[in-house]
Amino acid sequence: MEITNTASQDEGLRTVLADGVASWKPRVRALSEDLHANPEISFEEVRAAEAITSLLSEGGFDVTHGTADLPTAFTASAGSGDLTVALCVEYDALPSVGHACGHNLIAGASVAAALALLPYVDELGITLKAIGTPAEEHGGGKVLMLERGAFDGVGLALMVHPVQDGVTYNPAGTTAQAVGRYEAVFTGKAAHAAAAPHMGVNAGDAAVLSQVAIGLLRQQIPGDHRVACYVAEAGHVTNIIPDRAVVPFECRAFTLPEYEALLERVKRCFEGAAIATGTTLDITAAEPLYEPLIQDAELAAHWTEAMDVFGKDTSPAAGMGGGSTDMGNISQVIPSLHPWLSIPGANVPIHSHGFAALANTPEAYAVMFEAATALAWTVAGAANNPQQRDRFVRAAYRREATIQEASS
Repeated sequence: MEITNTASQDEGLRTVLADGVASWKPRVRALSEDLHANPEISFEEVRAAEAITSLLSEGGFDVTHGTADLPTAFTASAGSGDLTVALCVEYDALPSVGHACGHNLIAGASVAAALALLPYVDELGITLKAIGTPAEEHGGGKVLMLERGAFDGVGLALMVHPVQDGVTYNPAGTTAQAVGRYEAVFTGKAAHAAAAPHMGVNAGDAAVLSQVAIGLLRQQIPGDHRVACYVAEAGHVTNIIPDRAVVPFECRAFTLPEYEALLERVKRCFEGAAIATGTTLDITAAEPLYEPLIQDAELAAHWTEAMDVFGKDTSPAAGMGGGSTDMGNISQVIPSLHPWLSIPGANVPIHSHGFAALANTPEAYAVMFEAATALAWTVAGAANNPQQRDRFVRAAYRREATIQEASS
């Protein structure tokens, strides 16, 4: 299609998109507050999915439920342009600490941006999809949806993520770690702990030794690598030698080769514990692998320009110190943007009760709507730039061709 691009037209479109976000503020804020008050963990986000799709349907989107055979996933679509844009909507919470990762804000920003863009999909020549992606915290919803075709034909994908105060709004060069999650199961032999302890094979001891070995290993791994584990099971009463112990664990690194090397070293900690105690060991993957995040430079430039308008800190980033997202898997195959949304006054870590409380404050909702406006402006800027538009459309065609070739 032929695209005209003048400064006055761009400014006019930005104005109406900002007005569109503003017009939906009361409804979207109520939605975000409702999500925060009613947290649902991975794959159980029934209420959240229903509330979000109800609002998107009211706004004029054609909504399909159960995308990719995931009951709490959805796809809300509008337009028929050759450039397909996906706004990812996250809404799962964490066990015990609720929306301590601010997914109520992620959902609100993407929904508000989608509703603001809807009246202009034909003018922009886009097919707009708000894709509900459950189970980001645990379960890899986006990984499953990507594998099952939910993102087929998408030329660019966007979302935002809240973080602590003081993080730059410039996402260029930032990333997120690859993470793999596993379960190590030690099997021993039960025996009476007083009458015949020598006849038992203690799986609980294997769990302890594996933790000690991992703790010592941390002294010899790079500072940006992460290993975490906990003992989920290692006996039930004191008078029985435990014959089963379960230790869930995860490994993180900023590149896949580094991650794979770390994983092998951690596995050896478990193997050594099994040898020392005489137990048997079984390690299985608990969730899909989350891959490192790639920020598209041109989308990042649009976003950063928008945040300059709002007077945010857009200084070059030093990079994120840790954390992972299944948006990384999307970004590996689709040009993507996943900028960081700094909540004013948030001086506590994410995944804490304190951050959960801060994700439901006027300051948080204010930046959420700024982010929604910036997302809408980023989509419009990319769609109206002939060179960038062509790149995104061609990227989608190439990926489609690769998928068809692999399936034939």
